Amino acid sequence: MTATLLHRPAGSGHPYATTPDQRVPVLPLAGQPLWLGLLAPEEATAVSLEFEHDGRRETVAATRQGSERQAGDRAAAAGGEGHLAEAQAASSRTDGPAWQALVDELRPGAAYRYRFTADSAAGQLTTDWHEFRAAWWAAAGDCPQGRLTVHDNGSGGAAPGAETDSGSGVGPGLEADAEATAGRAGGPQAVQWLTDGIRAHRVRFGLRLDPDEHVVGLGERYDAVDQRGLTPDSVVFEQYKSQGRHHRTYFPMPFAHVVGGAGWGFHVDTSRRVWFDVARSEPDQLLVEAEVGADQALTVELYHGHPGQVLSGFLSQVGRAEPLPDWVHRLWASGNEWNTQAEVMAQLEAHLEHGVPVGVIVIEAWSDEETIACFRDAQSQIRPDGRPPVGSDFTYPADGAWPDPKGMVEQLHDRDIKLVLWQIPLLKSEATFEAEDQPHSPQAIADGQAMVRAGLALKEADGQPYHNRAWWFPQALMPDLSTPAGRDWWVERQRYLVTDLDIDGFKTDGGEHAWGHDLRYNDGSRGDEGNNRNPVHYARAYGDLLRSCGKAPVTFSRAGFTGSQAHGAFWAGDDDSTWEAFRASIRAGVTAGACGVVYWGWDLAGFSGPVPTPELYIRAAAASVFMPIMQYHSEFNHHRRPARDRTPWNLADQTGDRDVIVDFRRLVELRERLVGYLAEQARRAISTDRPLMRGLFFDWPDDPLIWEHPLQYALGDALLVNPVSAEGAQTWTTYLPAGDWIDVWTGTVWPGGRTVSTAVENRTVIPVFCRSEHWPELSDRFAAWTGSRSAAGAVVA
Repeated sequence: MTATLLHRPAGSGHPYATTPDQRVPVLPLAGQPLWLGLLAPEEATAVSLEFEHDGRRETVAATRQGSERQAGDRAAAAGGEGHLAEAQAASSRTDGPAWQALVDELRPGAAYRYRFTADSAAGQLTTDWHEFRAAWWAAAGDCPQGRLTVHDNGSGGAAPGAETDSGSGVGPGLEADAEATAGRAGGPQAVQWLTDGIRAHRVRFGLRLDPDEHVVGLGERYDAVDQRGLTPDSVVFEQYKSQGRHHRTYFPMPFAHVVGGAGWGFHVDTSRRVWFDVARSEPDQLLVEAEVGADQALTVELYHGHPGQVLSGFLSQVGRAEPLPDWVHRLWASGNEWNTQAEVMAQLEAHLEHGVPVGVIVIEAWSDEETIACFRDAQSQIRPDGRPPVGSDFTYPADGAWPDPKGMVEQLHDRDIKLVLWQIPLLKSEATFEAEDQPHSPQAIADGQAMVRAGLALKEADGQPYHNRAWWFPQALMPDLSTPAGRDWWVERQRYLVTDLDIDGFKTDGGEHAWGHDLRYNDGSRGDEGNNRNPVHYARAYGDLLRSCGKAPVTFSRAGFTGSQAHGAFWAGDDDSTWEAFRASIRAGVTAGACGVVYWGWDLAGFSGPVPTPELYIRAAAASVFMPIMQYHSEFNHHRRPARDRTPWNLADQTGDRDVIVDFRRLVELRERLVGYLAEQARRAISTDRPLMRGLFFDWPDDPLIWEHPLQYALGDALLVNPVSAEGAQTWTTYLPAGDWIDVWTGTVWPGGRTVSTAVENRTVIPVFCRSEHWPELSDRFAAWTGSRSAAGAVVA
């Protein structure tokens, strides 16, 4: 009977929204109110909470909740326009009314147990008993079981320095030692532990910040380059659009540079959740709060020196990027409604017709989206044992969506175009098909059963298979990729795509769908530790598959965490076609680069909603010419008209601006001329730990004026780029740091240490300057491009 009442102490595991069936906070705190929620059947007439402590039992009446709180929670989880928003909103609906009970006056360390009881026409219903201890923040000396260790890695991480075990607090020599080597990086201060008297659950401390120090990194950040004044955290999360506005990211890392003064950086060495308050509450403190595991321990790595030394120290510990082939720097073309072979080839012919060079075609809507391993409409016998398919298993109907996949790949390769296929690490289950009101796929069911039998599915705390709690592919099974066995089992299902069909890479979408602190991974970790690592394992699995087939490990991911640097390329995720999203994406590229990501791009001009204006589209394309990866993509729109493809010819058709095609073609032609430079600079970035796309702070950390221009960045060692990211711009101001600079469009020489204003009436022009010592080797790449038109000049601002 308890199945008719639903109370989950931790709710769905959504990191930013509560559900009406959970307790808030999940870890009850002494001296603070505790809200306990329940979902009950409609016929429940009264609900009460039985609450036991100190051998006494009391009854607390629960109150039925209105729709306001549930609606607020849904708003935190969903939003925006598009088929993904519709799926997200649908998944946030709850069954049955919500009830809530309030408990006050929890005592530190006291043990409590509770259960809900509901009266209904069917009789009395109860939940299981749940237990907790009330936690409180204790001074370091009052929590002897907590252990905070600080490693001082010196400059560049080449030779580890002194290791200081702070035990229950900061060791007596730590501040003096760190002060001697790191100046302002004085080590953790005011250490406290969140304890329930039995074990520590979290630790918090401060790191001193000077007024002129800037904090950059913490993964891919959309809201600001300098995180000072913000409160980011490190949880992998699929924020569908407006990531900057919501201060959330697919790709966090608890690592950052602190630029200014002597220069230093830090890495909170954990995959559990970490919260940061970057001088928002206290102007001279970077406050850190981190979850700890059963070992009640946390390690913090400190690095010292200029940003290159700090990043080198960090990457020496977590891994560096692997060089990818030159073709990844050519144009990537994609549309979520390119869901037939005929449509893909028609789009290819359109590129050829309009003279737009393309290097990579990404097909998202190729698969059955059930097994995620075969082309839609492919025919084969059911493999009841779930064995991996081989190419000979399939036949492709002549009138199907994909009549000849192998022939299609050969045609692409004959035209020097690579093919990348979309993936997601989820497998639809019977519950998924029921939730989405779809016919069951026997092969998907068989594959899922085989994965569960082999013990290779992600598990709940009780050992049952985990079913996706997120909104995309609801209730789907999820492979446990934490071990080689799990990774191998999953990707073997796609091996024939590489060996038999010769595809060149995988768009490793998703990766954010493991919710819940108590999930069980086969490497021995639980969800609080393993969920953030899941996207790292995911991209690694496909990179290893490609290598084993003699291919370069080209994966294209949006989710990641510490260690993802070593696994393929990345893009900034989903957003609308707005100027705000354009600026947010530039910040994302700069901050990802600061954390060691080399191969990065975005859906130029956005992928969701109505097509961008011609001005936004060309400005975004002009910026993307000068980013590591240049690609366009568009969201599925149920094939409604007008089409929302982000091809230049579709924009021209919809807006009447035929020059969009001309401008886009010229920009891609310029990109083709820069592929060699980008490839060489990517390899140099990997060998020197100087990001390919990097904020100006990296090369001029002592120049205070660079912080007034956060959307400028260096592209390799030669170029300085300043995208035009506001509507209607006629001129655009660029700050030139120390050195001599060449305007690549005019050849004008400008001494550094000043701002210049570039005329940008021509929407294909964005300010780009070359270091004078590199101009001889790059000048011809721009001269040929600018020779057929008059380029705008620059004047001193």
